Order: sequence, then structure tokens, then C-alpha cells
Amino acid sequence: MRCVLGFDGGGTKTDCVLMDEARNILSRSSSGPSNPLRVGFEAALAALQDAAQSVEAKAKVSRGEIAALCAGLAGIWRKDASERMHPLVSKVFPSAQVKLCTDLELALATTGDRPAIVLVAGTGSAAIGHRGKGPYDRVGGLGPFLGDEGSAYDVGRQALVTVMREYDRKGSHSELADRILRELDLNFAEVPERVAIAPDEVFPRVFPVVASAADAGDETARKLLRTAADELAALVDALVERLALRGTSFLLAKTGGMIGRSKYFDAQLDERLRAVAPQAEIGLLTMTPAEAAARLALQLISSAESAGN
Repeated sequence: MRCVLGFDGGGTKTDCVLMDEARNILSRSSSGPSNPLRVGFEAALAALQDAAQSVEAKAKVSRGEIAALCAGLAGIWRKDASERMHPLVSKVFPSAQVKLCTDLELALATTGDRPAIVLVAGTGSAAIGHRGKGPYDRVGGLGPFLGDEGSAYDVGRQALVTVMREYDRKGSHSELADRILRELDLNFAEVPERVAIAPDEVFPRVFPVVASAADAGDETARKLLRTAADELAALVDALVERLALRGTSFLLAKTGGMIGRSKYFDAQLDERLRAVAPQAEIGLLTMTPAEAAARLALQLISSAESAGN
């Protein structure tokens, strides 16, 4: 039996799907982050290995039965990163044809051939889209130093800045600050050092706390999420303009770890998306990016067989 692997790797986790040639999903798994520009190439490769070993064990499939894989990884948009990562992956999966692409390309691949924009709201943020068949365009996805506005990373950073400044002024903790510190298992004095050492482990973990607090009515949390919704909608607005989709009907799909975590945030985001794209069909992706990656891996097999004939 020949099988394929599909990976969707970001700054917080890596999702993996094991699929057979009939497009049956045999198993799923998750592992740690696999953005090589944020965690390093060896750590990214280790996350792929961990996820693969898990799905193989669940389905009782050997490594030699993996005929192809597609890994959509954040950070691979840089040519040097892709060229460095490809041989590392090929060495670990010697029997498999290997395709690397960005996690954004995976998300767009789930939408089919109709005009579409996908808003990715997770550890990072970006919008990617096309006018149907043909080349795609993107806005955002530049990482925490140059972009990722409205992302979970950005919300977490802004939340910590807000509660720490409030503590400096008042000398006491707000309820939101207490909840954040409990989640991080830190006190205020320890936060700066921890952020300096591992910001990717700190800031995204704060977002679920802010999301929960917003649903409970915390106004500081709600202000943070309104700002995030504004910034994410601005990414879509810019891409609508670049793709000349203004006033036309297209699919506007949302994906990422921020979606579905807070009723308040989801409502705020949808309100802003309807304002910038009133004729768009707003919804969620019809399949996971990891499943889309597995289907792209199946295409590698088909293409190789067609070339052989």
C-alpha cells in the first residue's frame, strides 16, 4: 500500500495527515512548531518527524510505504529557507517524493478554482488569494518584526504591554493580568526575561486568555480584539484592492488558531470583513490545510506516473 503525508506547519504547531491513494485519511496527528525561520531548521525537521511517526504508528504504516509528501511550512516563502529545508526532509523520507510550499499556499489550495481570498489568523497573520485559475497574490505573512498585525502573537504582546503598564501606574494587578500570569506561570518581574528568551512561547499563549476574558465581558480584552479585527480586515481590504475584486463575488475563507476561540472576536471580525468585502461569501475552509497538503502529495505520484508513461 502506498500512502502520502500532508503537513501544515506554523509557529505554534504542526498538523499531519496520512492518506492512502483513494484519498482516505488513515490517521491524523499534531506536533510542535515547524517554521524554520522561528524555531530553526533542526527543530522544524524534528516536528515533522514527530508528527509523521505518530500517524504511521496509529495506522501501522511503515516509513517505506510513504510514496510522497507535501509540507506547507511558514517561512518557506524565502527561497534560501526552502532550498535548505528540502534536502533535510528528503533525507528523513528517502522513499518519498517531496514538495515544499508555504502554509498560505496550502490554505488557498482548499478553495478550488473560484476567485477566493483566505485570511490566515493564527500565530502569524496574512491574506492570500487569486482571481480563479492563475497566479496568487498575498498580503502580510512577514513575521513578528515586520508584520503579523492582528495575529495571536500580536494580541499577546499587546495584552502584556497593556497589563504591565497598568501595573506600573496603579501598583496592582487587574483581573486580566492575573489570568495571563497564571497561564504563563510567571510573575511580572519574570516576564521580560522570559519574553527575551522565548517570545514565541509566551505571546501566542496569551491570546486564548484574552479571548476568554473578552467573552466574559472584560473591556480591556475586548478592545485588544477589536484592534486585532481591524488589522486583519485591513489585510483583506488591501488584497481585495490588489486582486481587483472590489464589488465582485468571491469566497472569503477564514482559518487559523484564532478563529472559533471567542464568540466576541469572531463577531467583530465578521463585521469588519463584511464592511470591506460586502459581496464576498464569508466562511471557513472546507478541509484542513494538512488534508490539502496530502492531496497535493497524491498529485506528485500521478505526475510522476504520467511522466513515466
